[in-house]
Amino acid sequence: MALRGGAGCRGGGTGGLECAPPHPRRADVAGAVALLAIGLLGATLTQRATESRRADHLHRFADAVESYQAVVDDYIVVRAATYATTLRVQAVRVAGQWRVARGGVRVSLPRVAGVPQPRYGEVWLIRGHPDLSKAPLNPGEFDYRRYLEYRQVYHQQYIHPDQYRLLRMEPPSVLVAISMQAAEQLDGVFRHYIKSTREYAIASALVLGIKDDVDLATKQAYTNTGTTHIMAVSGLQVGLLFAAMSLVMKALFGRVRGFRLWSALVGLAVIWSYAFLTGLSASVLRATVMFTLIIIGRAAGRQDMIFNTLAVAAFGLLVYNPFMVADVGFQLSFLAVLSIVYLQPRVARVLDVEAYFYARRRPWQPNAVQWSWRSSGWFLDKVWQATALSLAAQVATFGLGLFYFHQFPLSFLFSNLVAVPISSSAVYVGLALLVLKGLAAALGALLPAWADWWLDLLPRFVAWVFEGMVWLFNEYIFLISRVMSDWVIREIHVSALQTVLLFGLIGALLAWFNTRRLGWLRGATGLLLLYAGTRVTEALAVAPTEEFIVYSIPRRSAVGFWQGAAAEFVTPDSVALNETERTYRLLPGLIQRQARQPRYSVGWRNSHIPVRRLPDPDSANEQLFLKPGPVVVAQWRGLRIGFVSNRISTATQASPVDVLVLRRNARVTPETVAAVFGPQVQVVFDSSCKTWYVARQDSSLRAHGFRTWDVTARGAYHRQPPQPPAQ
Repeated sequence: MALRGGAGCRGGGTGGLECAPPHPRRADVAGAVALLAIGLLGATLTQRATESRRADHLHRFADAVESYQAVVDDYIVVRAATYATTLRVQAVRVAGQWRVARGGVRVSLPRVAGVPQPRYGEVWLIRGHPDLSKAPLNPGEFDYRRYLEYRQVYHQQYIHPDQYRLLRMEPPSVLVAISMQAAEQLDGVFRHYIKSTREYAIASALVLGIKDDVDLATKQAYTNTGTTHIMAVSGLQVGLLFAAMSLVMKALFGRVRGFRLWSALVGLAVIWSYAFLTGLSASVLRATVMFTLIIIGRAAGRQDMIFNTLAVAAFGLLVYNPFMVADVGFQLSFLAVLSIVYLQPRVARVLDVEAYFYARRRPWQPNAVQWSWRSSGWFLDKVWQATALSLAAQVATFGLGLFYFHQFPLSFLFSNLVAVPISSSAVYVGLALLVLKGLAAALGALLPAWADWWLDLLPRFVAWVFEGMVWLFNEYIFLISRVMSDWVIREIHVSALQTVLLFGLIGALLAWFNTRRLGWLRGATGLLLLYAGTRVTEALAVAPTEEFIVYSIPRRSAVGFWQGAAAEFVTPDSVALNETERTYRLLPGLIQRQARQPRYSVGWRNSHIPVRRLPDPDSANEQLFLKPGPVVVAQWRGLRIGFVSNRISTATQASPVDVLVLRRNARVTPETVAAVFGPQVQVVFDSSCKTWYVARQDSSLRAHGFRTWDVTARGAYHRQPPQPPAQ
């Protein structure tokens, strides 16, 4: 029976079929259609995964919720004064009736005596209703609301101890509950053996990913040196475990029949066991899935298709959770691995260090000299390989690092060259400690009590070595952070568009290096010019801006006077802002406007803003002896601003202003405000005012026709000075 060829096929001279290759245009169309289908699939999955679209979502009940029942469904973040976690709502009480509902609530509880630490799986009954997550309150501030929305959490609530009670234990996932308990037990081993608080915190973060006890100074040192990735259990730890397991298995059983298959099974069991024992966190699961596919690819003889393997891993994770694409860890992990796989061999080939030292050897040289040349070449080649790896990882993550963290540590080479080998060795020692402690506990259950001390000797010795390695690691990081403190380019602002342009520029340059085609170089030049144009446009937009801002900083009074990229911040309380308040409340706005050397004034005495104090009529009996009162009036760029922090009366000297800032629950009445500051003044409650005070005064002032603004609830208040009349 003859075979019929399809389109483009004809009979050959030998009786076979000769088919012409498919037209390139058809292949392009097929690829475009496939990408469009994947895009539509992603959009569909995203819509289905968005909980807020469901009819029974929490936000549809709004403030009608009287109480609700929810389960603790996340890790517990232990802070200095609070516990924080995420609740998943199960039911709400509305108009006296219980109704099924769903939704996530990010809650905080006070960390005080009598309030137990929440545990995964606890079901709570909470009185009251949660509020929608707040938008950023200050210019440029981190958008925590969007961060929560990507995790299907749309509400927040601060819960007082008498506002909730525990109903029962009902973990959403028994597997996750057991995994978290296992991680706590392993963390207890480190807490028992490692006495230094700093070393214990890093040890637990390094091996188990638990970072609750890492202090701010240590976090800052790791950030400044570009080594924060070491404190998160992710691809580094899973990769080290996989590499060690592969070497041991190959050395012991490399010649056994069927080695490839059953070694892959053992490898999968090891890395998934590690993921389970570290609490099944998102970062370790992401790395475990990635290495799972790599192991399967090796077992199937397809290890050369690493790019396809990574693509399948990313695709599978995004099908499971489409919002994972917005996760910073997801983006950095896959970009770093792709960059390392593609770039590291190319960078390493630039220098053949081992061959250079090998060429220095001569037959007549003594054996010791030849050995020194060979060993030096081997060691320096490993150093160069590590350098190439670090450079390759930085190339792909450079743009994201600027976009998310607004800084770039130039010392990353010096820190990673030493930190990564030490930390990698420390991971092995830490895992060995956990294994030895487990074996000692198992033997201790079978032997008499007197054997416990002897069984604990080896774990104690390994723990001593482990603590020493972590100490050395920490000391080196702090040394680099101190010595190279100026090697960090800080306060860099790049927009989303500029980040895309940076990626395009890096991609075009890599393509040019690979192909040497001038078209790629022309494209890179065009992207660079476009990037420079966006920077110039931003600078021109900021230059003429003049703005007065009342900032939203809990329990504090802080105002800013902006002229282009120059800023002066004043704290009328005569108490300076601490470093945390500056970093999280003011610094984002400074980075956004590319401000340099802002001025901070404590009180009005050292400020460059012209101010005067209105006399207090109650301070003396005679007008000649009046003292400065609680009212401060500032005159800036034609804008008149009043500040009141105490009681005033209608006898206070009248001084019409454009904006009146009420501080520290100032005792005023609508009649007094109108008499002293004018009936058209804009009243602003700053963050030092209590909630009850704002609620009472706001309704009273609005009833008298005043416009009001509460910075605690609505965010920072902005006001531009009046424009001068046109000539």
